[in-house]
Amino acid sequence: MNLKICIAEDNYFLVKAIKEKLSFFDDINIKFHANNGAELIGKLEENHNIDVILMDIQMPEMDGIKATELVKNKYPHIKIIMLTVLDDDDYIFNAIKAGANGYLLKEIDAEKLYKSIIEVSEGGAPMTPSIALKTLKLLRNPNLLNSKPEQTDEIKLSKRETEILTHLSKGLNYNNISDNLIISPSTVRKHIENIYKKLQVHSKLEAVLKAQRQNLI
Repeated sequence: MNLKICIAEDNYFLVKAIKEKLSFFDDINIKFHANNGAELIGKLEENHNIDVILMDIQMPEMDGIKATELVKNKYPHIKIIMLTVLDDDDYIFNAIKAGANGYLLKEIDAEKLYKSIIEVSEGGAPMTPSIALKTLKLLRNPNLLNSKPEQTDEIKLSKRETEILTHLSKGLNYNNISDNLIISPSTVRKHIENIYKKLQVHSKLEAVLKAQRQNLI
C-alpha cells in the first residue's frame, strides 16, 4: 500500500514537523503542500489523485472548514483529517458537518498520526480521545453549541504577550519565537509564565484555546 498524502497548513515549521513525523513510514508519499484552502483547491485541480489530506483549520484566504466542504463536494473519494490545535466545540461540529473524516490535535506523535492515516484510508474515523469525548457530548446534547460562554473577568495581555501567544497558536517553539521576535528564549519563557498566570492555564494548548475563545488573538 502506498498512500498519497497532501498537507494544508500555513505554518512552515509545522509543515516541516509533519513531514518529519511521516518520513519514518515508507508507505506514506507526501505529494504536495498548500499554504491555505484556496491554494489547496488549485493544486487538487492539477492533481486530485490523493488519498488523504491533513487539513489545518485556521489559514488565510480560505480556512480548513470551507476547504473541506469544497473538497468533499468535488472529490468525495479523498479522506480529510483535521490536524489542528483547536478543540472548541464549534470547530469540531463544523468540521464534521463539512465532511471531515477525522479530527486530531497537532500534539499527536508520529506513530499515532501514521495509524490514524491508515485508519481513515480504511474507512475509519480517527479522533484524538479528548475530541471523541467532546463529539459524543455534542451528539447527546446539541444545545451545547448554542449555549452562551461563561462570563469571565476581562483579561488584559501586553502587546508582547499577544505576539507570543499568536506565535504559539501557529505551533512555534520557544527558540522559533525568540528568533522571530529577536528576544532571548528565557525572555520568551518568562512572558509565557505571565500569560499562564493571567489566563489561569497550565499548558500552551490551554493558553491558545482560551485566548482564541476570548478573542485575545
